[in-house]
Amino acid sequence: MSDSFGRSSLTSAKPANPDPIRVMVVDDSAVIRGLLTRALEGDTDIRVVTSVGDGQMAVNSLQRNSIDVIVLDIEMPVMDGLTAIPKLLAVAPQVKIIMASTLTLRGADVSIRCLSAGAADYIPKPTSTREIGGAEDFKRELVAKVKALGAAARRAGSRSRGEIRPLSPAYVPLSLKREQAPITTRPAPMGMQVKPDVIAIGSSTGGPQALFEVLSHMKGAVTQPILITQHMPATFTTILAEHITRQCGIDAKEAKDGEPVVQGRCYIAPGDFHMLVAQRGGANVISLTKDPPENFCRPAVDPMMRSILKAYGGRKILACILTGMGQDGLKGCTEVVNGGGTLIGQDEASSVVWGMPGAVAQAGICSAILPLKEIGPYIRKFASRAA
Repeated sequence: MSDSFGRSSLTSAKPANPDPIRVMVVDDSAVIRGLLTRALEGDTDIRVVTSVGDGQMAVNSLQRNSIDVIVLDIEMPVMDGLTAIPKLLAVAPQVKIIMASTLTLRGADVSIRCLSAGAADYIPKPTSTREIGGAEDFKRELVAKVKALGAAARRAGSRSRGEIRPLSPAYVPLSLKREQAPITTRPAPMGMQVKPDVIAIGSSTGGPQALFEVLSHMKGAVTQPILITQHMPATFTTILAEHITRQCGIDAKEAKDGEPVVQGRCYIAPGDFHMLVAQRGGANVISLTKDPPENFCRPAVDPMMRSILKAYGGRKILACILTGMGQDGLKGCTEVVNGGGTLIGQDEASSVVWGMPGAVAQAGICSAILPLKEIGPYIRKFASRAA
């Protein structure tokens, strides 16, 4: 068969990847498993190796199969997703787990508990088979996360075996495809020899776990406002703020439009809103907007960083980019650093996906590129020093 230009349609089709990302789908509904499998295998870089109906079956299957990514339902008979996570990671520590969760308060709460237990990411699951079958945005997000996390799982597996395993260009994250220049850091500006006035953090895939680790060092030492944009849908950000308060012992809340930015409080950008800082009546206040998504995200890190620079001036901003897909935060942080602010990024080895921190690291605008365990103490050091 040939097209109107006489070319064979067989030769124009994308060839199958000889070494695709290997996926397990776990859901108690056979219909949902079938829909997820078709959505994933529509991409030639992904192969669903097995699909099973509960957590115990997933553990048993993982012992027999080499898997890069598990798409795991939460509520299942025999063994639910939360119970299964530590058992799955005990069998295959390098495997990356994506929780499939409904957009409910319970679904959000359990999803964040799953992230704390070791899941790498989550995806909001449509509530019906009809929605899954027709939700193109859901399918695109699922495929993108599976490919990024699959690549990360293979790097982690190679490191644990002391190997250097090249990845197929088909699923290397875009931020890593460009030519790799030597990573450089930029010395902290003179302004960071005194306390910063504000701390701003951006994160995405793997972000909740990273935030819990970083913010656990803030209690009793950091008096500045902390503004966080974590890529999450509505409902999830409400629950994230509650978990940060409980686990880290700091005053965290989902931001509300018009509220003042006060010392010692941690503000989380609500799902589907950009969180900005605006000046009203001589004071800094939260401004929530429905402006178009940036970097395919709302909330996005870039508009938050730009607004903080405008409200505070660059000299006393301490910014941080944690693990996440894509390069959201690069443009905004570049403006912050050019304005005199300081930026730190998470290193590749400790990131679930080194997309966002990799972008700022490779741009040479970070004052430090640190393992996750060192970021909280670093921020605490600068935030608590004498003025």
